Amino acid sequence: MTPRKLPKKKPSERLSVRMYILAGIFASFAFPVFAQSADALMPENAHSRSYGDGWECDRSYRVEDDLCVAIIVPQNAYATNRTYGRGWDCLHGFLEENGLACVEVPVPEGGYLASSGKSWRCLRGYVKIDETCLEVAVPDNGYLSGESYGDVWVCNRGYRAEGEICAPIMVPADAFLNGSSYGQPWTCERGYFQRVGACEPVIVPENAYFDDASHGQGWKCDRGYAETASGCVFIDLPANAHLDRAGNRWECHRNFQRSKGVCVLNN
Repeated sequence: MTPRKLPKKKPSERLSVRMYILAGIFASFAFPVFAQSADALMPENAHSRSYGDGWECDRSYRVEDDLCVAIIVPQNAYATNRTYGRGWDCLHGFLEENGLACVEVPVPEGGYLASSGKSWRCLRGYVKIDETCLEVAVPDNGYLSGESYGDVWVCNRGYRAEGEICAPIMVPADAFLNGSSYGQPWTCERGYFQRVGACEPVIVPENAYFDDASHGQGWKCDRGYAETASGCVFIDLPANAHLDRAGNRWECHRNFQRSKGVCVLNN
């Protein structure tokens, strides 16, 4: 009996089989070797990145010469768990010293630790002098101002600061304290005007009224009267004239002009 001949494979089919076999061999040997090589390159206290290739140090460790070394956290500090910077920060109330230690913020007597935890301030009633808090000496008849700058104390009403004391303000008769922090601390009552540290009554002449303006002599003439050295005199209007807006002078009507105390036609 003549043996049956198998059909010959085409050259392209033989090539595909060979490539498949080679791919299997590579998968069984090359990938494990690569994985083992990557693991061998990862130092202790490290882990693979959660995204991308490579590795990164565990918390509380940092890279130094391809190794993960422990971050030394000094006393009075805490680990930040950051991969950059020192890896630690000082606790509240402590300051970094030379990048190696945390020292307590020195708060002087009469002071308190600021909310930042990095500095201090003086309590009310104390003032900062260099690195200390000096108690404020408040004089009699004075009180703390509560201001963070300027005068730390002010005088009670009726007193004024003179050096380091509060001296009484001498208010003359017919005057009252005005509460001004500068200038004259008192003001004359209505009907009086200030003269040489005293308050003198305003003498209102006939045909005038009291005027409490801060300047002037304390009175003004009524409408129709003009001011003179002796008082207020009646204004005798010439023909073709009228009182001005204030009522204490006269002026000519339209088309008239003033000439030698009268109003003449303006031709």
